[in-house]
Amino acid sequence: MIGPKLKEEAMSLLIVGSVALDSIKTPYGGHSDILGGSAVHASMSASFHSPVNLVGVVGDDFPQEHVDFLSLRGIDVSGLEIVEGKTFRWAGYYENDMNQAHTLDTQLNVFADFVPKIPVKYQESKYLFLGNIHPVLQLDVLNKLSRPELVAMDTMNFWIDSQKEALSEVVKNVDILFINDAELRQYTNESNLINAARTVLNQGLKYVIVKKGEHGSMIIGDNLFFACPAFL
Repeated sequence: MIGPKLKEEAMSLLIVGSVALDSIKTPYGGHSDILGGSAVHASMSASFHSPVNLVGVVGDDFPQEHVDFLSLRGIDVSGLEIVEGKTFRWAGYYENDMNQAHTLDTQLNVFADFVPKIPVKYQESKYLFLGNIHPVLQLDVLNKLSRPELVAMDTMNFWIDSQKEALSEVVKNVDILFINDAELRQYTNESNLINAARTVLNQGLKYVIVKKGEHGSMIIGDNLFFACPAFL
């Protein structure tokens, strides 16, 4: 019988990505320096279902209350580096269409020199999520690990524009791609989302999860199509 500790380690999910301080304005209000970043959002969501190990970097200005908050969610933050300098910051706003973010300012700060360091205890992780970071860093993480049983990744339009070759190499080595509808069309040059997803599946993926903001998502596989409304 597997003991509770071994069972927890076997089910742990490793998440590598950005940890940020975001400043956001909407028609309904705004806040400055709130906890954000791809690794944070993914870790928070996953923490409802699985133990989570987070790898990222922040500056020495990062509030301890945010580290404590993540820990209280059961997220292992021993892979969160704190280095001298300022934390990655993003500022933007939303208009009436809350699916469309408008960037006002991006300050990479310590994130500009981020090279993921995977603690030894994380290196046998069976499940891996590569957050929205430079594709070269995503490949670097894959090369540092024994092949996990399941690997998922996220990306964005910036990497599709500037690093498509490296991004395609990552896609060939993962099982699940998270991507929004506009980015999927951009990546494949296909206007029809189903055809676009099939184009990506041909690169070796098991599933493509198409994010559609407030309208939910579409999960597409070789023999699977499932639309998931946001209210589910």
